[in-house]
Amino acid sequence: MSVTDDNPNVARRRRRRKSYALLILAAGIFLFGIAAGSLYYFLRPTTLRIAVGPPNSGDQKLVQTLAQIFAQDRSPIRLTPITTEGTVESIALFAAGKADLAVARGDLNLPGNAESVLILRKNVVVLWAPSGLAPKGSKKQPSPKIKSIDELAGHRVGVIGRTQANVTLLRVILTESGVNPDKVTVTQFATDKLAEMARDTSLDAYMTVGPLDSKITKDAIAATAASRGEPKFLPIDVSETIAKKHPLYESEEIPASIFSSSPARPEDKVDTVSVNHLIIAPKSLSDTKVAAFARQVFTVRGQLARELPNAPKIEKPDTDKDAALPTHEGAAAYFDGNERTFLERYSDYIWGIILVLSGLGSAGAWLRHYWNRDEREQYESHRDNLLDLIAKARRADTPEALESMQTEADNLLREALDCYEDGAIEEGDLSAIGLALEQFRHAVADRRTTIGSAASDVPRMRAM
Repeated sequence: MSVTDDNPNVARRRRRRKSYALLILAAGIFLFGIAAGSLYYFLRPTTLRIAVGPPNSGDQKLVQTLAQIFAQDRSPIRLTPITTEGTVESIALFAAGKADLAVARGDLNLPGNAESVLILRKNVVVLWAPSGLAPKGSKKQPSPKIKSIDELAGHRVGVIGRTQANVTLLRVILTESGVNPDKVTVTQFATDKLAEMARDTSLDAYMTVGPLDSKITKDAIAATAASRGEPKFLPIDVSETIAKKHPLYESEEIPASIFSSSPARPEDKVDTVSVNHLIIAPKSLSDTKVAAFARQVFTVRGQLARELPNAPKIEKPDTDKDAALPTHEGAAAYFDGNERTFLERYSDYIWGIILVLSGLGSAGAWLRHYWNRDEREQYESHRDNLLDLIAKARRADTPEALESMQTEADNLLREALDCYEDGAIEEGDLSAIGLALEQFRHAVADRRTTIGSAASDVPRMRAM
């Protein structure tokens, strides 16, 4: 059978090549899509929801300014502020998973998975008692009725702010100062009721919890001074003891003249306690995201101070393992300089992709081999036919027969080369075909010589 009879195989082979090319194109598009999608996933900005309140507060303005700066700088982390009525609602949204971050006081009832990210400011306790107004015409300054915290038993204290955390903190201070908290009456006032509080003569002392530059604290001191005389600031002498027993609180000092320079309020530094006002994140939030957020905030602190003159001095939290409120591992890694590199973070994914690509390559090679199985069988048939042609060439009787065999061998070689191009056979198989073809040519050459010799002997025999 001549190889030319197999011409339909050529068309089939072309169709197979076309199908294989389309498959390779589809696989390439698929892999490109995966690569493009992965690149988009890793490079797209991450948006974090942050709960903050109350409306128009300094915390809300700070968060909104940060969100605007992040958007303008096209930072990898973006913020979506969620305005709440206060820290209690912010913590509730945080606990419900409706916020990724929240602004809250460290001594509130935080969820068990809450960890600190940044300290926005330190809220200090300011306690003072009125000295009373001097009688008209008298230059003698009245002496305050209460001069220290241990004299508060049996008296009333006006606490600014509706949060129960302020009352809890006052009870801690009284207890550690040796005063039974149950013997002190507490009345809470909203921050917009300072004038009403100042006019209430039944109050014997006042308390605020806020930053040292708090306008509310300054206004409250000024209002009570105008209504009931200069304030007598009550030092918390047991501040260090409180800090040791209650790690959420810290020992602090109120600098002299911080609330007013003329007259000096206070006249000298005053011992007190503070509590951190911070941004919290759930422990489950990605370390990479938290580290990127902390880095961005510290990077734009200068710009934040320019756009928000009253912005607090943002600080890093305590990264010690035994801190009262643990620091998120992502933030701690940034502050301690232990952030993992890109390869360290994504090495598992990279190796996974390499394994997947290797598997796809092996699958593609197997699939190609499977698709070319007919050509492989055809090659084996051509190889056997070529070996048969060697034997036939040695028995050929005419040059025409040898010429026909030569044409058939050429077709066999062409078919073998097509199989090699399609990947159906390896280079070693092609070498085997070449070796058989060389033997065939030797056989043809020898047979031509033999036939030629026989033909020349016939005339001589006739001449004899």
